[in-house]
Amino acid sequence: MDMVVRTSRAPEAGETLFGQDFTLSPGGKGANQAAAAARLGAEVTMIGRVGKDAFGSELLEVMRQEHIHTEHIGQSETLSTGVASIVVDGEGENRIIVVPGANTEMGPADIAALAPIISQAEMVVLQLETDLSMCAHAAAIADRHGIPVILNPAPARALDDAFLQHVTYLTPNETEAGILAGMAVNSIDDAEQAARILLQKGVSNVIVTLGPKGALIVNHAGSLHIPGFPVQAVDTVAAGDSFNGALAWQLTKGKTLDEAVRFANAVGALAVGKKGAIPSLPQLPEVEQFLQDAADQ
Repeated sequence: MDMVVRTSRAPEAGETLFGQDFTLSPGGKGANQAAAAARLGAEVTMIGRVGKDAFGSELLEVMRQEHIHTEHIGQSETLSTGVASIVVDGEGENRIIVVPGANTEMGPADIAALAPIISQAEMVVLQLETDLSMCAHAAAIADRHGIPVILNPAPARALDDAFLQHVTYLTPNETEAGILAGMAVNSIDDAEQAARILLQKGVSNVIVTLGPKGALIVNHAGSLHIPGFPVQAVDTVAAGDSFNGALAWQLTKGKTLDEAVRFANAVGALAVGKKGAIPSLPQLPEVEQFLQDAADQ
């Protein structure tokens, strides 16, 4: 559950500011990504864990309303539902503290039991607000069955090469790419250099998201910058998640990687134009109209 405070600027250490408003908004990277894909038309099954509390019950109901299969979302007897404390400043930029809670309860044994479910997927999408060993195990199961894996490495953490070798599409932002590659990323050239380092670790394709500048695709065939779409950002919460959900859906529809990334850029641009995480995610007709308008300009 996202607990969002809006203020003109983020406070300095020891400083207290007045905010403009406060909202509770269903979120979580996995939930956002699942909802983004489902709103575009994908059939989505989510694997995860919430607490046996009010937030958990609300999140399960939201997932069902988004037509996401929830039979593999469990409820912890001991841990609370994951929460994120989010400060959104006057420029629409966000600062986030995540308390994963029940998300950490699932381990490799839990995911191994769900191997038959994973083996039926067309695409597996992972992020790092859950147990790292569980994510690595899920990627290995998918790879063993020839299923492409999208890993959104956020929040950024050090990852073993053995994990990365099971990743088909790695989608870090500039900060995350720098952390994973062990270098500063301050430009598109830096992003490509970081991506090349990650390719050497075994990833098949690296897609560095660049905010309003779009995204950079890097693989062993070369690199390609896919420009973004100029929009007025209201709230960047879920921008990356919407990109990943859209990317997964487009790739399962047989689109080329550059086509899929351009479409995902459009979905991300639309998401930052609205407040909230899941509430900001666009439906397919909205994206298609946005792309048509962009082509007509």
